[in-house]
Amino acid sequence: MRVASLLPSATETLFAFGVEPVGVSHSCDHPPAARELPTLTSTVVDHADRSAADIDEQMRVVDGAVYDLDEELLAALEPDLLVTQATCDVCAVDASEVRAAAERLDPSPDVLALDPHSFSDALEDVPRIGGAVGEEAAATALRADLRERVDAVRERAERAIADEGRPRTAVLDWTEPPIRAGHWVRDMAELAGGDPSFQPDGPSEPVAWDDIRAYDPEALVVAPCGFDRERAVEAVDDLTARPGWRDLAAVDSERVCAIDGNALFNRPSHRLVDSLEALFACLHPDHAPGRAAGDAETHRRVARVAPETPVDAD
Repeated sequence: MRVASLLPSATETLFAFGVEPVGVSHSCDHPPAARELPTLTSTVVDHADRSAADIDEQMRVVDGAVYDLDEELLAALEPDLLVTQATCDVCAVDASEVRAAAERLDPSPDVLALDPHSFSDALEDVPRIGGAVGEEAAATALRADLRERVDAVRERAERAIADEGRPRTAVLDWTEPPIRAGHWVRDMAELAGGDPSFQPDGPSEPVAWDDIRAYDPEALVVAPCGFDRERAVEAVDDLTARPGWRDLAAVDSERVCAIDGNALFNRPSHRLVDSLEALFACLHPDHAPGRAAGDAETHRRVARVAPETPVDAD
């Protein structure tokens, strides 16, 4: 089957099944082989070396579509199946546009539009994608492995909660302006042994800095959408200039984490379980099994006591 993936999370899952797409989106970068495939989308927003505030401003002033689909290349690739998403209007080409483009092709490919809004939704997309591409056995095996890893985190979290309680947890997927992460992140915070009440029960949403200060998180996780870990560390640096930063409980206890949001939290692929493991290590570092999977590459525990005196905890 010839599959075109317009969604980074779906591309990751397809590769996990051993299925190489014939074309991908401009954001598909994992595994590295995905970067070598024909690129079907582009964006008018310039992300390279731009601050969170600059990128936000670009998104606000876009006149028309944020993402473009190369229909001529799509037709040349002759896909049997197009995989896209309907979860976020600012994350990829709109699903309705993909369906319209598919109808203009001859023959018209099937369209699989993923729409996860919870942690379980994202994991259940694994067998859904597997079934669509005829890789049911691989999907079943991967789903079973993910279930075991989630259960292991749940068990560790129960022990950590009995010992330490649930820390007030705040997960931000943008910092300028601050946006608290929604969809599957609330579920993940609870599974990882945190107090999930700060996270919205729905899409990500803006939050006032004063509200963050009032909540006074005991664990603060910064995982900016589309940013790698080092850019996430820079986003934490940006927060240090805000009033009351030094007074936050998370800063005082050195429980501030900068996480590769591009690789983990922002993408609802099977790697959300990697995200869950990283989140548990941030919330309950004394109970984490050594260094959590991918820790050196995906997240860093940082403490910032003041803008002029940065201190790395790791």
